Amino acid sequence: MAENPSKYYVTTPIYYVNDKPHIGHSYTTILADVLANYHRLLDVPTHFLTGTDEHGQKVQQAADANGITPQEQCDQTVVRFQELWKRLEIKNDDFIRTTEPRHKKVVQETLQELFDKDEIYKAEYEGWYCVGCERFFTEKDLVEGNCPECSRKVDSIVESNYFFRMGKYQDWLIDYIETHPDFIQPAFRANETLGFLKTKTLQDLCISRPKSRLSWGIELPFDTDFVTYVWFDALINYISAVGYKSDEEQFKKWWPCSTHLIGKDILTTHTVYWPTMLKAMNVEMPQSIFAHGWWLTGRTKMSKSLGNVVDPMAMIDTYGVDAFRYFLIAEMTLGQDASFTEEAFVKRYNADLANDLGNVTNRVLNMISRYCDDKMPAPAAADAGFDTTLEDGLWKDAVAAAEQMGPMIGNMKLDSSVAMVMTAVRKINVYLQERAPWSLAKQEGSEAEVAHCLYTAAECLRVCAALLYPVMPEKMRALRTALGMADATPHLGKLAEFGVLVPGSAISQPGALFPRIEAKKVDEASSLVKDQQKKPAAKAKKQKVEVPNNGLITFDQVMNVKLQTAVVLEASTIEGADKLLKLQVDLGDEKRQLVAGIALHYTPEELVGKTIVVVANLKPAKLRGVKSEGMLLAASLGDTLKLVTVEGDLGPGAAVK
Repeated sequence: MAENPSKYYVTTPIYYVNDKPHIGHSYTTILADVLANYHRLLDVPTHFLTGTDEHGQKVQQAADANGITPQEQCDQTVVRFQELWKRLEIKNDDFIRTTEPRHKKVVQETLQELFDKDEIYKAEYEGWYCVGCERFFTEKDLVEGNCPECSRKVDSIVESNYFFRMGKYQDWLIDYIETHPDFIQPAFRANETLGFLKTKTLQDLCISRPKSRLSWGIELPFDTDFVTYVWFDALINYISAVGYKSDEEQFKKWWPCSTHLIGKDILTTHTVYWPTMLKAMNVEMPQSIFAHGWWLTGRTKMSKSLGNVVDPMAMIDTYGVDAFRYFLIAEMTLGQDASFTEEAFVKRYNADLANDLGNVTNRVLNMISRYCDDKMPAPAAADAGFDTTLEDGLWKDAVAAAEQMGPMIGNMKLDSSVAMVMTAVRKINVYLQERAPWSLAKQEGSEAEVAHCLYTAAECLRVCAALLYPVMPEKMRALRTALGMADATPHLGKLAEFGVLVPGSAISQPGALFPRIEAKKVDEASSLVKDQQKKPAAKAKKQKVEVPNNGLITFDQVMNVKLQTAVVLEASTIEGADKLLKLQVDLGDEKRQLVAGIALHYTPEELVGKTIVVVANLKPAKLRGVKSEGMLLAASLGDTLKLVTVEGDLGPGAAVK
């Protein structure tokens, strides 16, 4: 994605209306909303599309189970999605339903056009059909006789159907993916698709279902005894919603799509079916298809059948909309899986929002109220006569965060971008501790210096609030208003301008933006995460350790512990272990791998380059199956944990004494 595109068109998958929305639906939609918000705040023309997939066998089965018609099933369920998006502050520009006439018309015209071009033909099919996935599979595709995608039982079917000549585009698609590295993201998903295309013969796609077996769908225009395969119908929403075959000017304005956001479970349909369909239709390819990971409970994918799905409404009611949005964006590295626990949610909330952002907001506004009579102070002139080195450095850090945000968003590193902003927030807190304006205010004639100090802190807070606005619009509007800003909506292109806050304007107290959640043991099988399958963890055997002299140790025992400095070279998450990070460190004369339980306090990106202190002569051990060759040192107090680091030019391998 270009840093300054001429337009930005982002889509979510359209969601099935056979059940209520869950955290997976919420995550993709919040992710799209954050991306759309960011581009709007840069004045980039933006279009954000979401919607519902309302045809197919699963919808018909859900309707039958509820004793209503398929259309009634759609009309009742779609409201749940629309209401949740309002609660989540989703600002989509369009919401498409595949039962709408505007969509059905485009699907039928497209089918007729492809049929007339001999891209669609009729033939008899004999094979295996998965009702859950609504897909046909060959015998060799099956895994132990079951569906290779969802592991459900499959049915043997022999029937006449219509087929799209997808197979003839196999070589073209391989070449297109290889010559367009941004087309499928992350890169390993492109390799996954290429692996599929290079090891299997791409079959033609069955794009119909006989009405005798399935009546709920869009009729084929050339044979009314059949309805359209739900995926062929659904994928076309991305172009039917922006004017394909109905409004050429509108279609040219928005297509090609900038970013299709999808879950990794629908990779094949979007990276094989969709591009071959577009090629046959002679329509330009989307710029990027980005597949994110799954939300897990422990190591298990969230699933309605397992009863471990997080209810977004319950999370919102308990913790608030913006906190929920923040956690989902901050916690998942796009492309990888992430684990959801209420305990992890509370820890991140308290650490990032209550302790860091909430604390610095209260400190800055309270001191402006106390020392500047509830008015925004004025910054000092260049020749103020006092040292502004600390203020200049703090502002430089805030501007750097604003400048780095664009490339991070462009590279879909949203978790890293949020972590970077929170680092800037913490620097304001560190600055206030070092500058100590409360002490400075006691010195005679220090009014201008105190004013400059607090104004600089407020300006940096303004920048951080603007950068977090796409993620937490409600709370950041409140923060901007508290800073005395008449315009509660920021413009991201003007963040590097110092002096935006108006001296003399009235500030206000927003109250506790993020009230601290009292520390508690959160049961992972709570009403928010109903994991029916979770078994009680076996109690670890306590090992008695003999410590002489009432806990005192000898000098020799201390000297037996070898402490060295180490530089972090790489850091990454460990799948299925939400508290652990895997580090590659340089000890000067060798490189080692450490596993540390610090993932709730540090992102991998924050750690790279840090000089830490490690126990270098600890016996290697395995944590979650990953080898750890040492231990790093950290200090903790309550929910706060900080690494023991070394400042200055001291490199790796230095002895710590």
